[in-house]
Amino acid sequence: MKYVLISGGVVSGLGKGVTASSIGVVLKACGLRVTSIKIDPYLNIDAGTMSPFEHGEVFVLDDGGEVDLDLGNYERFLDVTLTKDNNITTGKIYQSVLEKERKGDYLGKTVQVVPHITDAIKDWIETVAVIPVDGKEGPADVCVIELGGTVGDIESMPFIEALRQLSFQVGPDNFCLIHVSLIPVLGVVGEQKTKPTQHSVRELRALGLTPHLLTSRSAEPLLESTKEKLSKFCHVPVENILNIHDVPNIWHIPLLLRNQNAHHSILQQLNLLSQATPPDLQQWTEMAETYDNLTESVRIAMVGKYVGLTDSYLSVVKALLHACVARSFKPSIDWIAASDLEDDSEKSTPEAHAAAWKTLKSADCVLVPGGFGDRGVRGMMLAAKYARENSVPYLGICLGMQISVIEFARSVLGWERANSVEFDAQTPNPVVIFMPEVCTCLTSPPFSLFYFLFVCNVSLS
Repeated sequence: MKYVLISGGVVSGLGKGVTASSIGVVLKACGLRVTSIKIDPYLNIDAGTMSPFEHGEVFVLDDGGEVDLDLGNYERFLDVTLTKDNNITTGKIYQSVLEKERKGDYLGKTVQVVPHITDAIKDWIETVAVIPVDGKEGPADVCVIELGGTVGDIESMPFIEALRQLSFQVGPDNFCLIHVSLIPVLGVVGEQKTKPTQHSVRELRALGLTPHLLTSRSAEPLLESTKEKLSKFCHVPVENILNIHDVPNIWHIPLLLRNQNAHHSILQQLNLLSQATPPDLQQWTEMAETYDNLTESVRIAMVGKYVGLTDSYLSVVKALLHACVARSFKPSIDWIAASDLEDDSEKSTPEAHAAAWKTLKSADCVLVPGGFGDRGVRGMMLAAKYARENSVPYLGICLGMQISVIEFARSVLGWERANSVEFDAQTPNPVVIFMPEVCTCLTSPPFSLFYFLFVCNVSLS
């Protein structure tokens, strides 16, 4: 198995997930089979119990695994079907080691971070890497591993040590490290600064890992002088210093990497040049250019609970993007906090209330996504009522669909106390009920599965 490790430095949120996905796209375009693993250093077992405000969207896989949103990027970019084991967390690793310790599998030895935790990490990676995820038989050619967090974080240390051991174990021809870093530009000086990246690479090397390629994130393309400086102080050849600058849409990133011959550098490091073909990204190019050339936009009001962090609804946004491009529209999403639509906000925050309603009324369509708890429900119900009464196209996903059923029952059928039992267990008109006999097969607490009970033969539009 060949491994490509993506690490990050300086700051979080540089786009390591999109970078890892894009590298996978380029390698796949070279005729190679690619699989992916995401490492999250947090202690949670999975992302299922995490607030969207904390970590963005919880992406749900086909096997029910609730994982980091980057696995959604992998699936969309690479057209693969991943499993919950493709997302490794500190919680999962420690849980597996402690279970072995309780069963006596370590034969009374003192259980330590090194070697037991690091061995568990290596074993997990090597086991998952050979599981086919593209519908074909046999293992993939390359496994792209994204190490979450930032180099230097204390919670990442066991993973960095395990990956250092793995790189030595598999040999230099089977391991390629790509470090993603930030090249800031100070507003006053206007110069591209390399010092943060230099320090990040130095820290990475001190931990026993030396990057083979550098991927620099910047607002504008890197100057040749900046690349030469990075090469000199980071010990990376100039041709292996890649630049991902700001682009009109993320579909351009694989094309950026292809244009900088990233595939050649990676294939050379992995000794795969003879096995690979020139990258064929014709369809990908057409998709990126199609989006750039769209002129007519459609305004979509997204009424949700977690609009403070748009990554909370990443999959919904990506689905809207794909749907709009298929219909030759450029999506323009207006984010509306559901609570701002409520009557109470008219008194407490009148400006936000007026702005929310103005945005809603100017939208071409309304989408209410999923959520948990009753905060903002009244605002969502007002949005659903507005859409129904004014014949504005409305899409309710999960909680949003429940909202539309409740609103219809109250406003049209006259059932004033109609509700979901999630919000009111004693409602005399439970139009959305809890079905425990269906939930017995679920393994992802604390969220419950709700099914819609249509108590009368009505057509919702």
